[in-house]
Amino acid sequence: MNQEMNRRIVGAAPAGAPERESAAQAVREMFTSIAPRYDLLNHVLSFNIDRLWWWRAAQKFDAILKRPESRVLDLCCGTGDMTFALHRRALRRRAGSRASQILGADFSHAMLQRAAAKAVEKAAEKGGSATLCWIEADALQLPFPDGHFHLVTSAFGFRNLADYDAGLREIARVLAPGGECGILDFGEPGGLIGQCYRVYFKKILPAIGTMISGVRGPYAYLPASVERFPAPDVMLARMGQAGFHEASWTPYTFAIAGLYRGVKTV
Repeated sequence: MNQEMNRRIVGAAPAGAPERESAAQAVREMFTSIAPRYDLLNHVLSFNIDRLWWWRAAQKFDAILKRPESRVLDLCCGTGDMTFALHRRALRRRAGSRASQILGADFSHAMLQRAAAKAVEKAAEKGGSATLCWIEADALQLPFPDGHFHLVTSAFGFRNLADYDAGLREIARVLAPGGECGILDFGEPGGLIGQCYRVYFKKILPAIGTMISGVRGPYAYLPASVERFPAPDVMLARMGQAGFHEASWTPYTFAIAGLYRGVKTV
């Protein structure tokens, strides 16, 4: 997919949902349908490498997470794995003092229910209480004031927005000047590894996902959504247009995934 094609792409477009509103509704319904099996499938289909990706991404923001009372938003949080990774880093960096305020947001109620349940389970294992907060919200119309957060992240969710540029602008809006953005999402590796990956991603993964979840649509949509997502150079250019500087992309695991970072222009 060349740069010109990338520039024309507005956002995610599930089959049969070409409009922004219908695309958003289709994505919400897909993720609601797979919420009960979402975590299992993520770990199985990624061979548990997804845990490493969350950890590496969260680690990049230690400088913000160690600040007292910094405000962090994990956008399109799903069942909360990136939110938990950020929380663990914040607790580690702020041992004995007040940790960052971390909020997970998603527009799928079923996903948030699972995230909240996992938070309770994790807290019970450690003999404490759940301290994370969850809110049902649309990433394109966030219910937060301008400049409220010091860090906004999104792990494997930004790609599903119906309007990528609008999503970047909304992230920039709720970030304080000098605040950081971190978007972890899938990529398309090249060479022989890329060829093998595409066979797995387009043929094997959808079959396994459909078999385990019992729902076909989401796992047929996944490879198409990755193929449609802007290439790194185009994504970085879009981040610049949205008001981010020092934009960068760090590939993970042969570029199967990667972390986009940017700092809001002061």
